[in-house]
Amino acid sequence: MQTQNIKKIVLAYSGGLDTSAIIPWLKENYGGCEVVAFVADIGQERGDLEGVEKKALQSGASECHVVDLREEFISDYVYPVLQTGALYEGTYLLGTSMARPIIAKAQVELALKVGADALCHGATGKGNDQVRFETTYTALAPQLKVVAPWREWNLRSREALLDYLKERNIPTTASLEKIYSRDENAWHISTEGGVLESPANAPNKDCWVWTVDPLEAPDQPEEVTVTVEKGRVVAVNGEKLSPFQCLEKLNVLGAKHGVGRIDIVENRLVGIKSRGCYETPGGTIMVNALRAVEQLVLDRDSFKWREQLGHEMSYVVYDGRWFAPLRKSIQAAAESLAEDVNGEVVLQLYKGQATATQKRSANSLYSEEFATFGEDEVYDHRHAGGFIRLFSLSSRIRALNEQKK
Repeated sequence: MQTQNIKKIVLAYSGGLDTSAIIPWLKENYGGCEVVAFVADIGQERGDLEGVEKKALQSGASECHVVDLREEFISDYVYPVLQTGALYEGTYLLGTSMARPIIAKAQVELALKVGADALCHGATGKGNDQVRFETTYTALAPQLKVVAPWREWNLRSREALLDYLKERNIPTTASLEKIYSRDENAWHISTEGGVLESPANAPNKDCWVWTVDPLEAPDQPEEVTVTVEKGRVVAVNGEKLSPFQCLEKLNVLGAKHGVGRIDIVENRLVGIKSRGCYETPGGTIMVNALRAVEQLVLDRDSFKWREQLGHEMSYVVYDGRWFAPLRKSIQAAAESLAEDVNGEVVLQLYKGQATATQKRSANSLYSEEFATFGEDEVYDHRHAGGFIRLFSLSSRIRALNEQKK
């Protein structure tokens, strides 16, 4: 443990059991250093933020800064990823992954402002978040030291953490009854642990927090109209809103109809497989709306390239390389493709599904004149013969060579 020359640490603080224990632990193990608590408001449950400053000070922090990052999170992190179409391992909408770089960036900014010489996070040594936090720290402020208690201390259980706080007369609302590990922000909520630790177990009803069970969702479908400009959702049902406000509105609609549930086993960066239930109701509606406009606007090769960008971006974001040149390069390409991704989509929300039923765009490449199965005057079927002959030319030559043998 390297404790020398650390006088002030800025901790990414949530108010939960782990970070409540980290504050006194830092002061005890890092020479009585000053601990400044940093709380990122990225749209988590409002109740989680109530009294968080008081809780941090009671745990021993000298200050607690709560920073509202909700609009920036959706506008500058979520929307750019949506433009690329990134889905980690084909299903995961990267809710936790996108949140970590903005939290770490704001934490670094506070550390530089208050003159801290170290940063601290509460991520465990088994997960992805330690990589995401520390990669951002390194990219933005490599001169600051990093403290990761879960890689240093001998507190290995919830019981041990509760006993640690009790011995120091530090109040906490946490208890032994916590079954699941959850991460929540404006984009999604994830649930891990408990019955989900065995992939053979079906999720219980309490594994889902935001969304109505699709089986119990309304029997009548509901339509929502989403307006897209340059690959970004700008209005819901004709009402112009900020990115965060668009998401808020779609979250309510999607959750009501059970939209956005996935139950997956994913490959963590550190090599461990983990199972989780993710709920992304508004995000799922946004993704389906964007893909619907892309179907109209992007030609075949452009769409293929966008898919490749999305595949690569999913790993870049999941691995915490937000501030790497590669992410910026992928983003630049996606923004270029999104220039013409403008349109309006009507989606039907019903029993867990968000289905695009109507789509229109001034930039659409779809032509009824060319696509019709009826009689038309714009397409000469005889032209297809020459195209096929050239398209299959290499196969023809190969076959002729085989016949000569």
